[in-house]
Amino acid sequence: MAQHTASTNPRILAAEHTPEAVRRRIAGATEHSYLGDFVLGAVDGTVTTFAIVAGVAGAGLSSGIAIVLGLANVVADGFSMAVSNYLKARSDRQVVDRIRSIEEMHIREIPEGERAEVREIFASKGFEGELLDRIVSVITSDPRRWVDTMLTEEWGLQLDTPSPIWAGFTTFVAFILAGLVPLSPLFLAAWFAANEMFLISAVLTAVTFFAIGLVRGQLTGHRRILAGLETLLVGGTAAAFAYAIGALLKGFAAA
Repeated sequence: MAQHTASTNPRILAAEHTPEAVRRRIAGATEHSYLGDFVLGAVDGTVTTFAIVAGVAGAGLSSGIAIVLGLANVVADGFSMAVSNYLKARSDRQVVDRIRSIEEMHIREIPEGERAEVREIFASKGFEGELLDRIVSVITSDPRRWVDTMLTEEWGLQLDTPSPIWAGFTTFVAFILAGLVPLSPLFLAAWFAANEMFLISAVLTAVTFFAIGLVRGQLTGHRRILAGLETLLVGGTAAAFAYAIGALLKGFAAA
C-alpha cells in the first residue's frame, strides 16, 4: 500500500510528487494490505499464549500442563480469530455489494435525483458554475464511475475490500507463529529448570512483542521504537496479570 513518507527533504518530497509517483500512490491506495491482519493475529497469539505460560508458572504447575493448554489455545483461538476476521471481511464486502445494487437501482429508476446528489456532493466541495456542470456530466456519463462515486462520497465506503479468505488465513498464520514463541522453551524441560524455562519464555515473548510493535509502527507511520515499547508494555501487563492470578489461585491448583 503506497504511503507518503514523513521526510521534509525537498528532493524526497519532489520525487514523491512526480506524475508517475502520484499515479502509483493513487493506484496503491485501493490495494488492501494484509499487514494489519498479520499484526492483529500476532499480538493476540503472543499475549494469550504467554498469559497461559505465565498463569501456569504462577500456579507452580508443570511445563507439560502449559504445553497442553498452550497448544490447545494456539489452535483453537487462532482458528476462532481467523474465522472472525474472515466473517468481518466477508460482511464488509457484502455491505459494498448491497449498497452498489441499491445505487444501481436508483440510477435506473430516478437518474435525475441521483444526478442532483452528485451535484450537491461536489458543490459542497466548493465547485460551482460550468466547472461543476462538467464534473457532474463526466461522472454521470459512465454508470460504473457514477455508482463508485456514490459509494465513496455518499456512503463513505471503500471500493476494494480485502479478500475474506486471505484476511482469515493471514490472521491464523500470524497467531500460530507468534503464539508458539512463548511455548518453545517448554519443550526443553530436560535441559532447563522450570524457572529457567519461564525466564527464557519471557525474554523471547518480550522480543516478539517489541518486534510486532516495530511492524505496527511501520504500518501506522508512528515512531517504530515507541510503537515497539507500547506493544511490549501492553503485552507485559497482560502477562503480569495472568501470572498474578495464577499465583493467587495456586492453592486451588494444588487441591
